[in-house]
Amino acid sequence: MSHQRLKSTLHALALSAMLTATSVMAAPQTQAQVQASPATQAAARQLQQQPTWKTVPTQQITASDVRFAYRELGQHNGGTPVLLLAHLAAVLDNWDPRIVDGLAARHHVIAFDNRGVGASTGAPANTIEQMADDAIRFIEAKGLQQVDLLGFSMGGMISQEIALKAPQRVRKMILAGTGPAGGPGISTVAGVANYDLIRATLTGQDPKQYLFFTRSAKGIEAGQAFLARLQERTEQRDANIAVGAYVAQLQALAAWGQKRPADLSAIQQPVLVVNGDNDRMVPTSNSYDLAKRLPHAQLIIYPDAGHGGIFQYHEDFVPKALAFLAN
Repeated sequence: MSHQRLKSTLHALALSAMLTATSVMAAPQTQAQVQASPATQAAARQLQQQPTWKTVPTQQITASDVRFAYRELGQHNGGTPVLLLAHLAAVLDNWDPRIVDGLAARHHVIAFDNRGVGASTGAPANTIEQMADDAIRFIEAKGLQQVDLLGFSMGGMISQEIALKAPQRVRKMILAGTGPAGGPGISTVAGVANYDLIRATLTGQDPKQYLFFTRSAKGIEAGQAFLARLQERTEQRDANIAVGAYVAQLQALAAWGQKRPADLSAIQQPVLVVNGDNDRMVPTSNSYDLAKRLPHAQLIIYPDAGHGGIFQYHEDFVPKALAFLAN
């Protein structure tokens, strides 16, 4: 495939359809609301004024030689921040607003672009280990003593490396749609991803419809709803991933898939492992393997769901994630 064709294919990652806005009528005030104290009313107004994933501004912070682009929500919640680590080819706008806003209702949540990805500067990393080092630098630059990690797909691999490299920085982890080093099918992610990039371009669809969801009626409907949610933010959107960064990430995944398995018994933090039962990108067997090898793991497998199981079942996943993080 030519450089220009690959670039055009990557740009197909952005969905063209916009989510239709709906109007919601304000509910009448209850007697309790009418009689609420001024302090309670002020707190409620402050909560309503908090930004959402649709509106939160993108910020920048410099760590070493990289200026990282990031967004954060829910600072008023305090506690251990939840750091989001994204999938192959993802930028900030690839996070599901329902998941980010759902977590931010109870937690301080931070998402950032990897080095050389989206609006972050620097040469893109081509190993999972380098990406983990960058994440640790970001954590330190933000002055965070400890974080919870939500790693999806490639982000779950980065999360494992962070926990092994800097265990004192990690309190809990959620690993979704991911697998361990040397896991089956991980070294061939490039083939699966590029095949679906091509057929999505030829059929005029977003490749995530194929990559993240099953081809059942339920899976297709869930994919369409997810892709629409990704378009809710219409202003100050992130830059698409560049071709060079995408290639570097494919190299990192290939190397991770061929890497000698790590001793995951060294990860003593509580871990929630989540996936769909039919993951084409990182085969679901890897999630079962993670749950067996991590000493303190819980496992959730969603039915008739693919790689994006947490997006398809976000209404179930968010409460379970909040309960896991709260304990």
